Amino acid sequence: MGANVREAQGAESKVDFRHKCKIAYKEAEETEYWLSLCKHAENYPYDEAMYNDIQSIIKVLGKIISSTH
Repeated sequence: MGANVREAQGAESKVDFRHKCKIAYKEAEETEYWLSLCKHAENYPYDEAMYNDIQSIIKVLGKIISSTH
């Protein structure tokens, strides 16, 4: 996710920037999925702060994507 955002910063165009941010967004959603599985698993550690952080990241990336139209 972080590498995709870093790559977006060096994008060749606005379209390329948006595309790379979309990839980071999808990675963040996948991370949220895995964290939600940890939340419901008996033998996996779960940190509510991490889950809240990933939700914030998803919101920021979503806003970046929607504002680059």
